[in-house]
Amino acid sequence: MQYLWATLGLICVGLAIIGVVLPLLPTVPFLLLATFFFARSSSRLHTWLLTHRLFGPMIDDWHSSGAIRPGAKKAATLSVAAVFLLSLVFGAPTYVLIIQAVVLSCVLVFIWTRPNG
Repeated sequence: MQYLWATLGLICVGLAIIGVVLPLLPTVPFLLLATFFFARSSSRLHTWLLTHRLFGPMIDDWHSSGAIRPGAKKAATLSVAAVFLLSLVFGAPTYVLIIQAVVLSCVLVFIWTRPNG
């Protein structure tokens, strides 16, 4: 079971790294899942993730107060806007634009109503 938890944690870290550069793929939720999996599989990987210079502070902010750093909020907002603009440029159907607008608005409301880290 330990190997399964470690594998799932590594997959989540990989997805989080991709999420740093890919719009709409969330980074922090994957890091939180990786932390959960590593806590059950490897104290070394768990400690590495919590002390990582880029990922560690995000995890700590979320665990301590449910907070998201202002820079991350701005980056998320720019990513969401870029994805929506790309949909407009490539001529997505109206129903797709409506669904995107509703979902992306909910995501932004959630992000911006969290305390600042």
